[in-house]
Amino acid sequence: MIAGLEEVTSGEIMIDGIVVNDMPAKDRDIAMIFQTYTLYPQMTVYNNLAFTLRLKKENRREIDRRVRGAAEILGITKLLARKPRALSGGQRQRVAIGRAIVRNPKAFLMDEPLSNLDAALRNQMRAEIAKLSQRIPAAFLYVTHDQTEAMTLGDRIVIMRDGFIQQIGAPEQVFEHPANLFVAGFIGSPQMNFFDAGLQVENGRYLLSILGRELVLPDEKREILRKNNVGPGAVIAGIRPEHINLSGLDSAWNAVGRVDVCEMMGSTIQVRLSAEGQEVVAILRRADIPEACGIFKPDGEISFTFGSNMLYLFDKATEKNILG
Repeated sequence: MIAGLEEVTSGEIMIDGIVVNDMPAKDRDIAMIFQTYTLYPQMTVYNNLAFTLRLKKENRREIDRRVRGAAEILGITKLLARKPRALSGGQRQRVAIGRAIVRNPKAFLMDEPLSNLDAALRNQMRAEIAKLSQRIPAAFLYVTHDQTEAMTLGDRIVIMRDGFIQQIGAPEQVFEHPANLFVAGFIGSPQMNFFDAGLQVENGRYLLSILGRELVLPDEKREILRKNNVGPGAVIAGIRPEHINLSGLDSAWNAVGRVDVCEMMGSTIQVRLSAEGQEVVAILRRADIPEACGIFKPDGEISFTFGSNMLYLFDKATEKNILG
């Protein structure tokens, strides 16, 4: 709809302060970058970059200035005489991005542009696009299923599910204050741990029944629940893997789990447990426990805990975050 390829059924789309609902696609000054490179195989990199400018009948000197400027930004100046078949996947995607840059559009629409690249190239190109967005005074609308791309590239993130917006906000906002269960499970890698739990109110205190034990919620969370008029009932408790303490020694509350697998992930260690029929994932810093996978052996029992101040609570029926 932003590009003008679909009709808008309601609302307004504005580009640079101008309503474009009825404006033809060719007049919207939008550049699109796709998942596939869509380069002309018979043309050199230079001619691929210059093609749209020639269609607009720009003068030769201006075309050369823009092409070489884009090539310099993307580090592909030495490739201008080559044809696409002589380029790597990352180089082809740079050319595709360069072809959009030379147009000086008001907005870039990027549809999963890095999904065809291997992991190393994807990381490199992600950094390139981040630098590009800082250097070019245009809006970037970037569609992705990769939360790492969303968190590292986005100034604002729109999280959608089945065509409906779930939350809009800055990366740190959606990470720290997910609007609902879907957002909480989508943002964060590995995803947040979820536990079926029950909320009780006794003498002004909020108690959480979780993993066969009771946990008293701290004053800060109690005040939020009171303010939101939350009563007793079934809830889903969430805790991020990095907030789980596998020693369980510095808390009066702890649970017992059985180790399923311990994975060394470089600077971190990921431990998967089973507790009360539910899977628990914990992330440890390797610097803190370098021999963790020797200590936490499969089928071994271990106690674990987490600070109640790090808990998220979601309504069982609506899946909304009841702690805000």
